[in-house]
Amino acid sequence: MPSSDASAHLLTYKSPPPPPNSHQQSQLIVNPKPFLADLTGKHVRVRLKWGQEYQGKLASSDAYMNLQLEETEEFIDGQFAGTLGEVLIRCNNVLYVKAADFSGGGAAPMES
Repeated sequence: MPSSDASAHLLTYKSPPPPPNSHQQSQLIVNPKPFLADLTGKHVRVRLKWGQEYQGKLASSDAYMNLQLEETEEFIDGQFAGTLGEVLIRCNNVLYVKAADFSGGGAAPMES
């Protein structure tokens, strides 16, 4: 009866616990359209898939989630790279959008 022993073993097998240093996501999943609507008029941080980060006031977003920023500053590798003013960001380039840590006024360091 080795086959019944094997099936009993399969039923009691438990997957190993995650490594002690593994990062578990603790943030809530949010519907993006109301999230962007709530951020309109506020300062946001936008990270692109290619590594650039932009911080500015979210002027608007459309149904495709393209973003229009005002008073925009560009950061490359976390370092201030310049002031751009008004910027349009196409939706397919965006990695994430989040509320900025400060409310404007000059080049503040970006946190990753």
